[in-house]
Amino acid sequence: MRAIQGPREHACRLRRQTLVHLLGLGAAFSPLAGAATSEGSAGSVPGARSRWFTTSDGVRLHYVEAGAPSAGSGAATVVFVPGWTMPAWIWAAQIEQLAAHARVLALDPRGQGRSESAREGYHHARRAADIGELLTAARCLDPPFVPVVLVGWSLGVLESLQYLHDARRAGAATPVRALVLVDNSVGVGDPPAGDPTFFARLRGKRRETVSGFVASMFKRPTDPRWREALVEAALRTPLQASIDLLRQPRPREFWRDALYATTLPVLYATTPKFARQAEIVKAHRPAIETRLFADAGHALFVDEAAAFNDMLAQFVGRTAGGPAATGTLERAAARSAGAASAGAGR
Repeated sequence: MRAIQGPREHACRLRRQTLVHLLGLGAAFSPLAGAATSEGSAGSVPGARSRWFTTSDGVRLHYVEAGAPSAGSGAATVVFVPGWTMPAWIWAAQIEQLAAHARVLALDPRGQGRSESAREGYHHARRAADIGELLTAARCLDPPFVPVVLVGWSLGVLESLQYLHDARRAGAATPVRALVLVDNSVGVGDPPAGDPTFFARLRGKRRETVSGFVASMFKRPTDPRWREALVEAALRTPLQASIDLLRQPRPREFWRDALYATTLPVLYATTPKFARQAEIVKAHRPAIETRLFADAGHALFVDEAAAFNDMLAQFVGRTAGGPAATGTLERAAARSAGAASAGAGR
């Protein structure tokens, strides 16, 4: 029986078709079967494949991969990093739509999703290194040098900024050609208000506290079973690790400086909680694009999946979808290889 499509489902299908034209793929697009939902399937992403790699400190990490752009197409690879204790599959609506015309990777950070719960490494520097090692394991630095758009949400914002900061300081080649930061503080203006009872509640009534946290991420109705699967996924992260991830000594100004130091195209998407920070960023760095999702919760890409996907596709098309970006990556890789050769000859 063919499902009847309402206005929302029809709009989602039209937006999926629009995504193709924005990234220049034209008739190569095949629409997904049925209407896309904002939530995806709990614990899985249709059409995605599980991949694994081992980090330099011996931890086995999981990521999902979907899509496979043809060599020389100029299509970008889009890499998603989720937030605190969240699994890769929370990006299901984005993975499904983008995979029709681009390569898409979504990381389960250490201690999250299907990745190993390591004994250590729950700090920005190590998790940033994990992002870099994912890009290497997924062959993002191999020819034909397809540009990468890195998308970090919540805690993933900080880890993405840390990754780019560390690569810049080390003079290392990176395939990342554009950056999307989704709803977290970037160290400007007044710090967001915190909850002084959160850690005590997390220790004393963990399931109740995590359930409340997950529920607070959305302003739109979500399937209770899907939401409960998110809670179960979050509870996989060891308790102390989940606390360590939020208790990291780092001056707020570090994130501001890391953001302002990047020369990459940046898109900063926020809810009203971080709207003032977006205004300050825009005033100091006019080239940084900002977008306010005024009626969405913290997981704005779930609450307003179609609008988020349209925004992301346009940004990718403008910043990393063409041959110019690929040529830049080729030159960066050649410089890195030259530096390595010079170092070996000393």
